[in-house]
This record gives sequence, C-alpha cells and structure tokens, in this order.
Amino acid sequence: MNNNQAMEVYRYHLEPGGVFACGEPAMVSAVLGTCVAVCLHDRRLKIGGMNHFLYPKPKTFGRPTAQYATVSLPALIRMLQKQGSRLEDLEAQIFGGGEHVGIIGSDRLGEKNVKMARKLLKKNGIRVVSEDVGGLKGRRLIFHTGTNEALVMKTHRIRRGDYYPYRQRIGA
Repeated sequence: MNNNQAMEVYRYHLEPGGVFACGEPAMVSAVLGTCVAVCLHDRRLKIGGMNHFLYPKPKTFGRPTAQYATVSLPALIRMLQKQGSRLEDLEAQIFGGGEHVGIIGSDRLGEKNVKMARKLLKKNGIRVVSEDVGGLKGRRLIFHTGTNEALVMKTHRIRRGDYYPYRQRIGA
C-alpha cells in the first residue's frame, strides 16, 4: 500500500433516516436542523459510524424506521458490534437538535430528539464525550469515523442543495 492509499477514506453523505457504520476510515457528512446525528467511535478498533434521525420515537401506530432514534441508534450500535465493537469501547458525540423559530407546532422537536439520544446512550452505557446541540441555527457536520474528529459549521438557513453536497449536475 502506498501513502496515497493509506490516506484515502470513504466519503458518504447521510440523509435523514440514514445509518452508516464502516470498518474502514470514512468521512460522513450530514445537514441537521431539528434532526440529531449521533456519532459513535470505538476507541479500541478505531472504527465508527453515525446515524441521522428526525424524531425521538414512532407514534402509537407509526411504522418503526431509522427516522426514529429508538430504531436508528440501536441499529447503529448493532452494526458496530457486528464489526467487533464492545459497548465499553464506544464513545458518543451528539449534534443537532436545533429549533425552528416561529414554526407553529414544532413542539420543541429538536430538544426531544437530543433527550432521546442521551437516554438511549445512557441505557447502553455509552459515554458522551462531546455535543453541540440546540440553538436556532442549522448545522453541517463532517465526522471522521477513524479518528473521532468532527467539524461543525453552523448556518442561519439550510438550503435544499445543502442536503446533497456531493451530487454533481449531469452534463457539467
């Protein structure tokens, strides 16, 4: 393996309702408003993953999908365990959970998402080492699964194009 190959990492943009874990170093990005992303890193194996959920838990008759923290976070933990991670080696970072100003019916969704993330992590004995949550701004997040480094860029408004930063125009 040459130096260029050693430096290569996968790049992946995680859309809402997505879960990503990889045994190789990867740069995972997401755009967050009221949504929350939990980044997990295995200190021993130097691997990690990230989820991106929209809601804390399904309504009574809601279909359980990865859009919900109660589905998404356990799925991320299981994915890392299948790659050899142990709960005691995992550490978490929580991002997002902002609030929309002036939106009727937002019902403090961002705050509820953050609370559910913390609750599920505590239930699994996973320590939170960092968080950047709440507030009134959106976030663009880039997480390196191998080093547990995260870059957060706050923005006043999230544009449609922010959700798909790696797509190129056809014919460009």
